[in-house]
Amino acid sequence: MKAWEMERDMRKSAKPRVLSEEEQTWDEISNLEKQADASVKILWHSEVPGSGAPERLIIGAIQSMENRGYDVGKAEQLIPEGLKACGENDMARLHMITSMIFRELYTAKKDQASPYWNFGEYDSWEKYKNAAGPFERHEFDVFSREFEERIYAGWMGQICGGALGTALEGYTAEKLQEVFGEIDGYVRKPNTYNDDITYELAFLKAFKQKGYNTDSHDIARQWIALIPFGWSAEDVALRNLRCGIYPPESGFFNNPYSEWIGAQMRGAVCGMAAPGDPRLAAELAWRDGVISHRNNGVLGEIFNAAMCSLAFVKGDAREMVEDAVKLIPEDSEYYQVVKYALDRCRLEQDWRAAWAACEKHLEKYNWVHAYPNAAAEVVALWFGNGDFDRTMKIIAQEGQDVDCNAAQIAAAIGIMKGPEALSEKWTRPIGDELCTYMREMKKLSIRELSKWTVECVRKAAKGDF
Repeated sequence: MKAWEMERDMRKSAKPRVLSEEEQTWDEISNLEKQADASVKILWHSEVPGSGAPERLIIGAIQSMENRGYDVGKAEQLIPEGLKACGENDMARLHMITSMIFRELYTAKKDQASPYWNFGEYDSWEKYKNAAGPFERHEFDVFSREFEERIYAGWMGQICGGALGTALEGYTAEKLQEVFGEIDGYVRKPNTYNDDITYELAFLKAFKQKGYNTDSHDIARQWIALIPFGWSAEDVALRNLRCGIYPPESGFFNNPYSEWIGAQMRGAVCGMAAPGDPRLAAELAWRDGVISHRNNGVLGEIFNAAMCSLAFVKGDAREMVEDAVKLIPEDSEYYQVVKYALDRCRLEQDWRAAWAACEKHLEKYNWVHAYPNAAAEVVALWFGNGDFDRTMKIIAQEGQDVDCNAAQIAAAIGIMKGPEALSEKWTRPIGDELCTYMREMKKLSIRELSKWTVECVRKAAKGDF
């Protein structure tokens, strides 16, 4: 039956009735107004759920577009009026100003003087593949008991790292030192709620169905099915997807956050799916990354995916980092960031000096941007040198988007060293339960998640679809 016929038949069969006061739905309209006000106000002032750090996403959007080489002067001029409207709870004005700012960002002109345009732009897998490498594939037996143990250690490491960082994210190294001093473990009773892992579970759900043939649209459909809301780049991508705008357009259309950390924070699962094969891990990361990100944002996911893939076959954390950096195209801005961090590590005698240089070098970027967080990963992995406790100590004290960073590099160290790398001080408070806000996956056993991952990879390896 045609759509017009369905609509005609419904209308013809509908009988008029007089609704009572209780049956009328005007209260629902009022609730929608409250939801709309809340969704706009949170752009101007919010606190990070796990740490209470202050956040202003609308100003971060303007900052990010300038980082990406656009003239944001007109948008910046609207900030004081927006802050005033927010402070006075003038919602009508705040809605208007917010819309005007996003309009200015959407129509912003290139700033030809920006150094951003001096770097290579990677907007397709083919362009990346031809510029990256060389890729070296290493054999790893996914049907071995060792694979099962490494996968479990990777997930447990990631969950512990995320739980550590959730309480600390959004602050600077200086302020964390001032308040906590040396951070040697959880600063509070940990929990496993974290938006980062959500997207990796959606990837795994798609991967279970099609293995290495999983494409961006497959993963995007799982986002829509399972994930009710997101932040920054993922929030924009989910809105695009709901309107039928699919990857890669969903990742860059009207998305000022497309080079933030959201793709970088979910690369580990792609490395788990391609042990010892960084090229395959990179391709899976590309397919996943373009759902919500573009160019350097996608390279961030490739970087972490490559490290976790290499972790299966590299026994040295520094060598793993060096090899992952080599897989980033040298003419990209992302390469310049991780190479700078690597060079500082080689130059300095301790992590604090290396990180201080990186923090200063990248100060114009938002704490959720991929760049300062990639640099933080490099410094922590280099000076942690394969020791899980020391690596977590460093990544926690560097600040920035700590949960994303700690989770990804903890996954890599867990994969590399196996379950014995994680002492009970990390695992006992976590137990075996992972809690999420996803549909159909509110609670999961971490051991069952690990078994599910192993089964998916083995099925993909056999091409059993």
